Amino acid sequence: MTILDRLPDRSGLDRLWSILPQARLVGGSVRDLLLGGQEVHDLDLATPEPPEDVQALLEAAGVKTIPTGLSHGTITAVIARVPYEITTLRRDVTTDGRHAEVAWTTDWQEDAARRDFTINALFCDRDGTIHDYFGGQGDLKAHRLRFVGDAGQRIEEDALRILRFFRFDARFGSAVPDAEALSAIHVRAGLIAGLSAERLASEMLRILIGPHLVRTLAHMKGAGVLAPIVPDARLDRLARALDNGLPEDGLLRLGLLSDAPDLAGKLRLSGKQSERLARMNPANRLTSFDQDGGVTPVAARLRPELSDDCLRQLLSCHPKESLIDRSWSAQADTGAQEQSGWDTLRARLAAMAVPVFPLAGRDVMALGVPAGKEIGLLIGAMTSWWRARGCLPDRKACLSELKNRLPLSPQDLER
Repeated sequence: MTILDRLPDRSGLDRLWSILPQARLVGGSVRDLLLGGQEVHDLDLATPEPPEDVQALLEAAGVKTIPTGLSHGTITAVIARVPYEITTLRRDVTTDGRHAEVAWTTDWQEDAARRDFTINALFCDRDGTIHDYFGGQGDLKAHRLRFVGDAGQRIEEDALRILRFFRFDARFGSAVPDAEALSAIHVRAGLIAGLSAERLASEMLRILIGPHLVRTLAHMKGAGVLAPIVPDARLDRLARALDNGLPEDGLLRLGLLSDAPDLAGKLRLSGKQSERLARMNPANRLTSFDQDGGVTPVAARLRPELSDDCLRQLLSCHPKESLIDRSWSAQADTGAQEQSGWDTLRARLAAMAVPVFPLAGRDVMALGVPAGKEIGLLIGAMTSWWRARGCLPDRKACLSELKNRLPLSPQDLER
């Protein structure tokens, strides 16, 4: 029995091995198969054949191919809708901290030597034999994350490996990271300034959904890595939220970690992500409504004791996701004596239908009001009246109130 027997279906791999018998599984899939009990993703292979030969052999055998990265030696084979990345063995010719110029090789150890961590430099051939050139199996058993070869050199080849170290160490390492790695990272922490914001954001969001998060972030802070990426990080606040059961949502956790107003721009998050972070920030106010229909901005700290009327009012103005996000930050910012009721509040919000104001401008015009600014003013006044009553009046009740307000007077428009 070999680790390959742990795969639920290896038919696609067997077909590839019938075409490329020298190919070997490489990297994360080998690592996870060795660990056992892991869901294995991304069955990537390495092979000594040049990429053009790989593509020709696959196509001759009737396998669909996609030239996903020919310049880097990668062909994607698709079998039964499952993609397999097949990459020619490589060695680095030059690197600049972000990109590498590579050349093909037939030397497996030379290819392994350019990889980041020993536990990711493992190969498995078609017979299930493990090929381990740098002690990755021993490190995996010892819960130790080490760079392949010289840690400083690995980082200088690709500065993103700094963040990858913390992400992988959280999952596979121990409570005390490798001293050589931490020292090399601390000395070279400034190299992350040369990385694109998009790469930093992608890696950071993956770290934030990982295990042992507060410990990992503390190690990053100590190595001088966290502050350049996430300014004003509040580990204590995030720790409280995690203790309260904060979901594995990277963006939500990022918002709990830092309220820095320029964070979304600094990481070049998408428009949707940026908007969500902004809505989450306690510095931005929610909107409340008094019983006379007036609109009042209030320092928006959600509270478990809010009435259903108030929650419906808020839901009529703000996305449900944003209110639930805000509940996590509000809970994290309350004292220990005010921790009850938050899960119930989130359940109430999740179950509550989002109220929709039942009238539109055409309803006002149907009652004889001519097109013009009066339409918008009246709809605004009616919306405030509806919200002030907990968003409960239905279309019939709203039409009745609208008719009562006609003909219009200045006082009507201001109500």
